[in-house]
Amino acid sequence: MAAATGMQMISCGAGLSSRINIAGPNQFARVPLFKIRDLKFRVRSTAEDGGDINNVADEKQKAAVPVPPQLFSTPPPPPQPEESTKITDIMAFDGPGPERINGRLAMIGFVAAIAVELTRGQGIFSQIQNGGIQWFIGTTVVLSIASLVPLFKGVSADSKSQGLMTSDAELWNGRLAMVGLIALAYTEYVNGGTLV
Repeated sequence: MAAATGMQMISCGAGLSSRINIAGPNQFARVPLFKIRDLKFRVRSTAEDGGDINNVADEKQKAAVPVPPQLFSTPPPPPQPEESTKITDIMAFDGPGPERINGRLAMIGFVAAIAVELTRGQGIFSQIQNGGIQWFIGTTVVLSIASLVPLFKGVSADSKSQGLMTSDAELWNGRLAMVGLIALAYTEYVNGGTLV
């Protein structure tokens, strides 16, 4: 070891501080050579062909750009099954055709029966006997074809409903008209004459 005549480095501990012999051979003091916060490291990776993989300037720019918060949005509605265009599916018991066609026919029949009763004074049974069958058959054919054509093209009544004119409102109006037509016929049968 060296004499105490001057300062001399004996060992360097992890490169952060060194021991210096100040007073004698057994008296050492730790004197920092540099401070940790002054350390500036730059790490650079290169590919095999010598190109830069990590550009430090790009990393600083990426760190400076804030990440936008994730906005919560409602998930898209599940896709609705495509409407079947088979006649067996359309005219099935729970298909879209029978109740709509019957409801539309009942709405027209109920309004026509009440209108003829008010204007001519004929009951529903006398209307059927005096040419009502031809009108019923003609109306049934026209309305059935008009109701089935969109269903064969794959257009559902639910897709065209909006505002007050919804498909559910049409179904309920048709059901009420069917009940009203049966009630009108029953009342006239029991009374033996017209309702109004």
